[in-house]
Amino acid sequence: MDTTAFLRRLGLRGHDGPSLEALTTLHAAFSDSVPYETVQYQFGQGGPLDPEAAAARIISREAGGYCFQLNGSFGALLTALGYQVTMHRGGAETATRPAKVDASHLVLTVDGLPDAPGTWLVDVGLGEGLIAPLPLGVGRFEQEPFKLRLRPSEIVDGWRLDHDPRSSLVGMDFEAAPATMQAFEAQHAYLSASPDSPFVRLLSAFRRKPRSTAILRGLTLTELSATDLSTTILESKPDFYTALNDIFGLPMTHLTPAQRTHLWHRATNQHEDFLARSQ
Repeated sequence: MDTTAFLRRLGLRGHDGPSLEALTTLHAAFSDSVPYETVQYQFGQGGPLDPEAAAARIISREAGGYCFQLNGSFGALLTALGYQVTMHRGGAETATRPAKVDASHLVLTVDGLPDAPGTWLVDVGLGEGLIAPLPLGVGRFEQEPFKLRLRPSEIVDGWRLDHDPRSSLVGMDFEAAPATMQAFEAQHAYLSASPDSPFVRLLSAFRRKPRSTAILRGLTLTELSATDLSTTILESKPDFYTALNDIFGLPMTHLTPAQRTHLWHRATNQHEDFLARSQ
């Protein structure tokens, strides 16, 4: 992995060695710079699971990723920078998905920080999730605009992150046991390529800013802060691509004109389906 290029992609000039301060800086920079997105899965081709392949696309700004790619590549970067990183099997709970741990989410923890003993939860792959690491222990935390809680999981030997009620994410459970990338292969094959996958059926992008979150679903752009919630419908193709570039850092310059039209039509159809279901 080209760590220099990856750090540059995150807007960082270098890294002085593992520490909680450095880890916090890396986490915030990654969350703010690399979008959680399913745009890449709108072409029926899936996407890479291999962390270095995902990192290469992130560095070139061809894509962001979802949890396997984001936490996978971030974990590989941290490892290359000297951190003690462990992967875990997890699962996210939403209004339409019950709490379960089925390797549909990849979670990271970091140990051995010289200035901060204990284990730290690291997760840049939740979309509306963390902006900075959390000490892995029972507690309540505030990462604007969200209030979070960590506690032992009720469904596995591991931990539960309860999310803010204003988020579409209810919570996330993960096992204490370590895992390898192989544990996520089956879920990645389904989630990135199956026509039935929610990530294939709905184009989405998330950017976790320092004090707010921007979310795109189909053509609906939502921005949430501690004091405000705004919603905009992207009614034209230029507006759609401007939002992808300016808000989510996805310039889409690698797409052909035909692919750009295909993507716009998919987003439009998904928006029309949403309106029909809402009536």
